[in-house]
Amino acid sequence: MLRLRCKAKNGTHLMQGLTHQSCVQELKDKVEQLTGIPCDVQKIMVGYPPSSLDLRNGDASLKDYPIQSGDTLIVEEEKNKPKSQSNAAVLKGPAPRLERRVVPADNSCLFTSVNYVVEGGVYDPACAAEMRTLIAQIVASNPAAYSEAVLGKTNEEYCNWICRDDTWGGAIEVSILSKFYQCEICVVDTQTVRVDRFGEDAGYHKRVLLIYDGIHYDPLQRAAPGSDAPPQTVFSTADDVILAEALELADEARRKRQYTDVNRFALRCMVCQTGLVGQKEAREHAKETGHTNFGEV
Repeated sequence: MLRLRCKAKNGTHLMQGLTHQSCVQELKDKVEQLTGIPCDVQKIMVGYPPSSLDLRNGDASLKDYPIQSGDTLIVEEEKNKPKSQSNAAVLKGPAPRLERRVVPADNSCLFTSVNYVVEGGVYDPACAAEMRTLIAQIVASNPAAYSEAVLGKTNEEYCNWICRDDTWGGAIEVSILSKFYQCEICVVDTQTVRVDRFGEDAGYHKRVLLIYDGIHYDPLQRAAPGSDAPPQTVFSTADDVILAEALELADEARRKRQYTDVNRFALRCMVCQTGLVGQKEAREHAKETGHTNFGEV
């Protein structure tokens, strides 16, 4: 059985009931059921970067196509009818551009953001608990690699800590998720306007991007303004243009001061109401009191 997802302008859907022995027409019928796009005008793409499949032979077997279990098929409606030049220009609309997709600031923004981009633009706020557990399992399974010197706490203490819903993820967690998802995760910092590339030397073919303002992560996606087409969240590691666009986005945010200086921002402990300045004081307070619920003031 092939486990496939189908992404179109009306959302992302699970596609069930197909095998490598199924024929092209069965695939197209399934796509029409899920997306509402008629078989004769479907454009079906797969892979990174997405490439179109030649599905004109409805009797051909899916085993003859580069479709594997776990793939996401991107489906668009072919616009083959002749149009005047002016109408075509109107229909084409603005070019897709890189943008921030805001997620909640609920202590789990990193996990929500990573899940969003690796799943092709699927927002699932319930994913954080599973991702925290996954990270804890990976760390616990390799205490030599994930020692106290690396984690800043014992392996066991870290595993208990990361599973709590009031703790924040950072570089260690991004590195682990990069390896797990076998993709390069690029984090663009709006204060320094730099890109930290996790998994850069691992030979991965896929790349996803996050933007970070000092305390909060959001996913980045490429979308056309006003379009119903699904956003693109996974890119090729050979695409250097997308990195340049990400840096431009970060620089724009820096100019607007859309970042938090973690060494200077004012905090208040929401447990005992103590006033604190910066990440260092917050960490020391948490270590001394066990209080971890802070609010920015």
